[in-house]
Amino acid sequence: MTDLGKIDPAAFDRHVAPNLGADRDDVAIGPTHGVDFGVLDVGGRALVTATDPLSILPGLGLERAAQFALDLVLADVAVSGVAPSHCSLCFTLPEGMTDDAFATIQSTIHDECTDLGVAVVTGHTARYGDSSYPWVGAATAMGVGDHDDIVRPDGARPGDRLLLTNGPAVESVGLLSTLFGERIDCSDDVIDDAQDRLEEVFAVRDALTAAAAGPVTAMHDVTEGGLAGALSEMAAGAGVRFAIDRGAVPLRPGVREVCDALEIDPWAATSCGSLVIAVDPDGVDDVRGALEDRDTPVAEIGRVEADGDGGSVLVDGEEREHPRIDPSWAAYATLADGTGP
Repeated sequence: MTDLGKIDPAAFDRHVAPNLGADRDDVAIGPTHGVDFGVLDVGGRALVTATDPLSILPGLGLERAAQFALDLVLADVAVSGVAPSHCSLCFTLPEGMTDDAFATIQSTIHDECTDLGVAVVTGHTARYGDSSYPWVGAATAMGVGDHDDIVRPDGARPGDRLLLTNGPAVESVGLLSTLFGERIDCSDDVIDDAQDRLEEVFAVRDALTAAAAGPVTAMHDVTEGGLAGALSEMAAGAGVRFAIDRGAVPLRPGVREVCDALEIDPWAATSCGSLVIAVDPDGVDDVRGALEDRDTPVAEIGRVEADGDGGSVLVDGEEREHPRIDPSWAAYATLADGTGP
């Protein structure tokens, strides 16, 4: 069986990297495994762009589901330090989605885009017989800025310090406990705490806040593959070693208990809303303070060191590899089809 989730680096190098169309000089950053965005040079300005699926989970409530779907797309531009300013939306709606339901989704996206200063510039909307929740389309986000202001995904440098917002698995735990809380073997108080984690799955404003407070040298949202995956991708991209203090990594209320009940590793589970941020030592206090002013939990979890092997992650001195498979996918599937836990 083919593994669920993003393809691995070997498949990317074999099937994607050699097949990227025309070789154009205006592509400043092109597709790279584990990198959130691409960059075009347009008249000396940087156009940052990223594309993601649109995932709508009605069980969250349509407004919250729409906010979550939009933030996931816009965050991949925001981690560049450039504010998203435009987006295109492609909806492939299930037959069962009513006009009223779609109107709620579209109006929620409109309100959030308006608040962030993002304009919807084009798109496609239709119903199709073979479409189903949660995957109801895709979207592309864009932002325009100066090339010198871009926080490159491979920019971490020896001596930088590593910050983490929120913590591991907040997205996985928040979603699973909200959708299937009655089936998870935890106390009501723990489930309540876990469901509160859904308030922490929004990363756009945190990413822009951190970049503005900097100097930030690299930033990555903690999505598929979780914290371990994000650390591995950032370290490999920069060719450096990330030395992580496990005891410094925060676990938000409800995370450990729900992960234990579902037998998933919180470090490997998707945590949209959490950011790994590499910061010049002179900027650590400013970045932490700016995030704390937003009431965003943030912790210093390690440092960046030179690495002659081309990129590695050490957790309390022991190497931690990319998990490759995100355990939250299997947990969702078994809970959704009634076979577990």
